[in-house]
Amino acid sequence: MKNRFNALIIVLGILVNTGWAQQKIVVFQSDFGLKDGAVSAMKGVAMGVSTELKLFDLTHEIPAYNIWEAAYRLEQTVAYWPAGTVFVSVVDPGVGTERKSVVLKTKSGHFIVTPDNGTLTLLAESAGIAEVREINEAVNRRKNSGKSYTFHGRDVYAYTAARLAAGVISFPQVGPLLPKQVVSLPYQKASREGQSLKGTIPILDVQYGNVWTNIPVDLFQQLGVTAGQSVRVRIFHRNQKVYEDTLPYVETFGSVAEDKPLVYLNSLLQVAFALNQGNFAETHHIGSGGEWSVELSR
Repeated sequence: MKNRFNALIIVLGILVNTGWAQQKIVVFQSDFGLKDGAVSAMKGVAMGVSTELKLFDLTHEIPAYNIWEAAYRLEQTVAYWPAGTVFVSVVDPGVGTERKSVVLKTKSGHFIVTPDNGTLTLLAESAGIAEVREINEAVNRRKNSGKSYTFHGRDVYAYTAARLAAGVISFPQVGPLLPKQVVSLPYQKASREGQSLKGTIPILDVQYGNVWTNIPVDLFQQLGVTAGQSVRVRIFHRNQKVYEDTLPYVETFGSVAEDKPLVYLNSLLQVAFALNQGNFAETHHIGSGGEWSVELSR
């Protein structure tokens, strides 16, 4: 009996290490919106593989063709899902071209099915790359879809993700192993220069108009600012200053009066700016992306 138990443990270990043991969870992200049937079609393909799958949405409101925002939303979300979760991210302006269709397995045990076009930039850095495999479309493509060149999200990515999550295929059966590298979008990392901190505005908190930076809490603490003290904030667009003010650093929005500005740490523990119950980005005409930068000082 003891030998049988030990053998079972070994087999289970092999299954986990080769990628057989999944959570049966698939999480979808795209720039498709919900005005038509594209998202539903992807989910239908997944359910056609296995009705035991649990399907969820990350978001389908990525701005059209915005690969950077797709990368950021994965970075924002993936770590909070159980290891073994399979993500499908389809922001694919190069659909049908020579860009590779891949599945990344992170060192945390998550799987991301996506075009290798920069979508994996941030997650590859934060979670680490365990393996990358190119999808073998001769095997992992929806039946009778070979003449379709513009909906890989449905015909390749949703289908492959579902087969992987359901245990129909193991991770090695996705396709050939690739080098541990992905296409990376260039961006400015947060840094300290003398008595100032510099960073970018990678994203906006679009629902509320808060401005999120890429300056992490550990770097921010080097300014020596504590709650209730002030921070000098400068915002630049294409190196031209568009905003400058001294704002209080607070722990909660309610620490300042309604419609007053503040500096706070967002849910990713990165520096952000807001108006209490107002829209900072709209009020001050602030955007996001590589053309936008910030500078903080005492």
